[in-house]
Amino acid sequence: MSQTTEITINCDPETGLCTIPEFSDKSIEPVEWKTDKEIIYIGDPMCSWCWGISPQLNALQRYGKQEHIPFSMVMGGLRPGGGDEWNDQFKNFLKHHWEEVNKRSGQPFGYGLFELDNFNYDTEPACRAVVTVRSIAPEKVLSFYELTQHYFYVANQDPKQVEFYQSICEKLGIDFAEFADKFPSQKMKQATITDFKQSRQWGVNGFPAVLFRKGDQLHYIGRGYSEYDAMKERLEDIAGE
Repeated sequence: MSQTTEITINCDPETGLCTIPEFSDKSIEPVEWKTDKEIIYIGDPMCSWCWGISPQLNALQRYGKQEHIPFSMVMGGLRPGGGDEWNDQFKNFLKHHWEEVNKRSGQPFGYGLFELDNFNYDTEPACRAVVTVRSIAPEKVLSFYELTQHYFYVANQDPKQVEFYQSICEKLGIDFAEFADKFPSQKMKQATITDFKQSRQWGVNGFPAVLFRKGDQLHYIGRGYSEYDAMKERLEDIAGE
């Protein structure tokens, strides 16, 4: 019989919101905004509702480009460090959760991950990979993020390994040698922690979260699973105020 453990990933199937752990230290330097408005997406490649909302975000990014509104990404850190025991309880919890996301969003999932004897659901490396690409090719970061999600959720490969990202970099024309050099660096680890702290300093306690910044004011336009039309309408309302 599998040992019962407390499951620390907390996602609401009704709202599509995954709540995140707090940090005792959220102190970072103030952000210096470079534009007067911006769409900011806060998520984690290993947050299943973030995979579910992916097509809606694609549409929102295209809308932002059309309207000359920059689209940026901040990693939130769903489960940095992992640590949940990989037992039947945790596997069944995740599998049921993935089935709920699939049913609501239509996004595909593979379930081979649950055949593994061991797996640490540590989301920090996948977040760090996105932060690394943001430093190399910022215009490709959303595509990289989505392919990371696909290779994890559909192909069930392990995003904690640097080799996981080779084919993704090749698909997107990103220099994998440069990526592989930067990915394990202390600089990228610190930049990833800064992202985690930034999201919490803004008061974001769950994701997917989509913010619209007007001047120096941040407004939610999506919190949890949100459809493109609803986010666009909310953005337009705030922009017109």
